[in-house]
Amino acid sequence: MTSLRDSAKLDAMRVLLVSLLVILLSACSGGLWNDPYPASDQGKSIFYSAFTERPKHLDPAQAYSANEYDFLAQIYAPPLQYHYLKRPYQLVPLAASAMPTVRYLDKHHRPLPENAPAKKIAFSVYEIHIKPGMRYQPHPAFAPEYDHLKPDDLRGIHAIGDFPHTGTRVVTAADYAYQIKRLADPLLHLPIFGVMSDYIVGLKEYAATLQQAVKQHPDAFLDLNKYPLRGVQVVDEHTYRIEVYGKYPQFEYWLAMPFFAPMPPEAERFYAQEGMRERNLTLDWWPVGSGPYYLSENNPNQRMVLTRNPYYDSETYPSEGEPGDAAAGLLKDAGKPLPLIDEIVFTLEKETIPYWNKFLQGYYDTSGISSDSFDQAVQVNVGGEATVTDAMKAQGIKLTTAVATSTMYTGFNWLDPVVGGNSEQARKLRQAISIAVDFEEFISIFANGRGIVAQSPIPPGIFGYRSGEAGINHYVYDWVDGGVNSASGLLDSGLPTFGAPKRKSIETARQLLAEAGYPNGVDAQTGQPLVINLDTTAGGVGDKARLDWMRKQFAKINVQLVARSTDYNRFQDKIRKGDTQIFYWGWNADYPDPENFLFLLTSAQAKVGKGGENAANYSNTEYDRLFEQMKNMENSPARQAIIDRMLEILRRDSPWLWGYHPKDYVLQHSWMSNVKANVMANNKIKYWRADTKLRDALRRKWNQPVRWPLWLAATAALLFGIWLWRMLRQREEAK
Repeated sequence: MTSLRDSAKLDAMRVLLVSLLVILLSACSGGLWNDPYPASDQGKSIFYSAFTERPKHLDPAQAYSANEYDFLAQIYAPPLQYHYLKRPYQLVPLAASAMPTVRYLDKHHRPLPENAPAKKIAFSVYEIHIKPGMRYQPHPAFAPEYDHLKPDDLRGIHAIGDFPHTGTRVVTAADYAYQIKRLADPLLHLPIFGVMSDYIVGLKEYAATLQQAVKQHPDAFLDLNKYPLRGVQVVDEHTYRIEVYGKYPQFEYWLAMPFFAPMPPEAERFYAQEGMRERNLTLDWWPVGSGPYYLSENNPNQRMVLTRNPYYDSETYPSEGEPGDAAAGLLKDAGKPLPLIDEIVFTLEKETIPYWNKFLQGYYDTSGISSDSFDQAVQVNVGGEATVTDAMKAQGIKLTTAVATSTMYTGFNWLDPVVGGNSEQARKLRQAISIAVDFEEFISIFANGRGIVAQSPIPPGIFGYRSGEAGINHYVYDWVDGGVNSASGLLDSGLPTFGAPKRKSIETARQLLAEAGYPNGVDAQTGQPLVINLDTTAGGVGDKARLDWMRKQFAKINVQLVARSTDYNRFQDKIRKGDTQIFYWGWNADYPDPENFLFLLTSAQAKVGKGGENAANYSNTEYDRLFEQMKNMENSPARQAIIDRMLEILRRDSPWLWGYHPKDYVLQHSWMSNVKANVMANNKIKYWRADTKLRDALRRKWNQPVRWPLWLAATAALLFGIWLWRMLRQREEAK
């Protein structure tokens, strides 16, 4: 008789053989084993991207970070936006039916002509007409069933999609006025209240009124409609006015930001109900907008999904752009309703390598380029032009680049007795250091060539910037005739030139240092070596390499550099108190106007004593005077002339090592259309289109599993199983 143990062994062998058969059959199947998305997504109009950290704020009154705008710009529809294709960047209507009209008034509110001098203009009144018929996304805030919820009614509700009923309504001018009032809400964190309260008439007083209301009724819902704001007037259902102090042409740029998008009061009432906040049911987590998309899934530990707003029908793809856009295929979708993509899936990626590998596999449609992947993705030809490598070309991957409207600089603290101030000695010291620190080399080593060496605070693409010989900092560079277009990133275009900038020699820097009173890096009065302290938050491996490089730059002129690294909070505190000598800093433009860069160096914006954005605490009376004259001018030759004089003052005084303007590099797969670099438009995904059939085909091609190891292992296991089974059979028969 067969023993129970042997019978069990035979049963186990049968299970093993069946399992091996299943494995072999699965190896024959054609599915993609590494596909991170459900099979039901194939063929759908979806854009796939990634995010590295959850946006902290999705409430348009509170959000002000780039990672937050990646979402907000798709969800909300402010009055204006940047034209997607045209350069230089220009504002065009989005929710507005036309560009705002502006009336100027004197201090008695009497009308002034359009050409009135800025000093006579006491008020500017912007009148905005919005498009009729725009509607909000489907949302439970518009469903009457949820007007008076109790905590028990929220059982089982953890996301907006858990509410069975939704509604919508038409967007009105009053909604835009309501959102402006929210910029003074004392219950919110408001990043632009300080700026806007200086311009929007009555906003500062309005904030005080709201604060008093909250004190009197701390537990009551703060209904902003009960409190009128003097500087905002609703004319009719489609028209409202905003009154600002003085002449402030840059105000239109603010109207392109989510701060000025519409907010339905129903949304605030809905989220103010008891039990909502405990379930993360807030505007910061579930925004309510009238833009092309709405947030349908918010799982910050895994993914966030934007879905097409089914009621969005007020916008079409642009029908004109720059010369060359038509030839590049960027006008093929002219006149088509936006958005062209139905869904946007953002997946959490904390590490750059998995993100990069998934892009190469076709699972992300676009990608930036980390330093680790740069050589694999990009090659630079002899003329300095960046293109994709042959491996990328073989996959049909394309590269788009754009100079960012930002500047990365090293500031000298004007309050420091050694490097600061208007003395000739300190000025020549700063000029000597400016020559010694080779930012062409920095960009090459640490940014993979992705940058333009700065000649002033103003980056390319902003009015006031000059290229070529007219735009160089002649205190640091000489213009050398007979050169070609620079491979070092000094020039902003790929066009040939008749010359090129060349950094002045170290001998020149040493001579300036001696004239400053530090011959060969030694203080002539004390006989002590010159030591300068650099304050930074650097602490990582890459940061150490940058600091070592910076020390070598100073060592060229025999100046000792000491790096003082602290955590970010301590660093911020030192900047606020002026307890620095030199420091790393940077600025990203709020809007593409020279005023948004040049104000960084006005004495009114000094960090110490004023709490402004002038971290260097630079002060020059003539510069301040010219700034006040320039800031509210329309772009014109007269404004350019004033800017030229201001830049000459800055270059002479050298309050910054001007550093560089970063370049954005973005890769996209061949199935993506209408992709054009636009550093000001955060809402560009609505213009893009994906060829889903091509994407699915290339994903299958690139991700076919290598099956032979599995076949080999399965065959070996099968043979071993057969041998073992035969051995057991022989043993059973022998008994």
